[in-house]
Amino acid sequence: MAPRIEPKDESADVSLKVGISSCLLGEHVRWDAGHKRDTFLVDVLGPYVTWVPVCPEFEAGMGVPREPVHLVRTGDGLQMRGVKSETDWTAAMETWARRRVRELEKQDLCGFVLKKGSPSCGMERVKVFAPPAPPRREGRGLFASALLRRLSDLPVEEEGRLNDPVLRENFIERLFAYQRLRTLFAARWTVGRLVDFHARQKLQIMAHSPQAYRQLGRLVAEAKQHSREVVRETYVRDFMAALSLRATRGRQMNVLQHCAGYFRDRLDRRARAEVRGVLEEYERGLVPLVVPITLIRHYARLLDIEYLAEQTYLEPHPREMMLRNRV
Repeated sequence: MAPRIEPKDESADVSLKVGISSCLLGEHVRWDAGHKRDTFLVDVLGPYVTWVPVCPEFEAGMGVPREPVHLVRTGDGLQMRGVKSETDWTAAMETWARRRVRELEKQDLCGFVLKKGSPSCGMERVKVFAPPAPPRREGRGLFASALLRRLSDLPVEEEGRLNDPVLRENFIERLFAYQRLRTLFAARWTVGRLVDFHARQKLQIMAHSPQAYRQLGRLVAEAKQHSREVVRETYVRDFMAALSLRATRGRQMNVLQHCAGYFRDRLDRRARAEVRGVLEEYERGLVPLVVPITLIRHYARLLDIEYLAEQTYLEPHPREMMLRNRV
């Protein structure tokens, strides 16, 4: 197991517990006894998380080193077979995966990072063989399938997709959002606490889905009309579904203009022109998101606009990670 690494800044509050394919941490568990250490995950995200490493093929008993396996389409469905021996590992892997996912469910994970292309961990576009036809990238790893099926609200991503700055920022945003949800609902929560929590998340939700912004607002307003379990499950599901949608530049502009509206009448002409100019530069793609966000945060605090200053949207993850410098 990888050691727990404490957050290097209090802005992270507490360390997130995140599952990960073991090879991405540099553990020598691949079929050839190698690894696929990921620099961003280990060196940038690592200081903010407690990793929970998982290697399905090793833990299911295949050993290291081992014969590589691949997914094969047969008349009986999708199978995991040895590349040369054609040993069928399907039942063993599926049985192990169901048990392992149940164990992970009890560990209060805030997310999971999977190894792309893996017949066990690949989240999408895994090669599926169906001789004599050429392989097609249409599969999902057997462990990944069990994980996504049982923990459907959990933020899950492949390490390869995290090379995209937008997808990377979105995934890290979801990790911290899921942690906040878990903290809210872990204790004996009240409708009042939910109302306060939702008030701080409103602009973050709006940036991803105006429709979800309205739906969640209605759910919170009518919370006392439903059972606590229904409210909790619906809020978590819809909140995380909203954040999984990409926050487009147009939606970001809508939120930024909404923020600017709170202090437009309290600024002089020069300051208003500055805000307008920065927002226009972001809209045209001339500056990254961090630039207008920094300006909005500055005026929200300078003018003591508490509602804006407390919005998660202005700082959904530690700024030291500089994720918004690239989107």
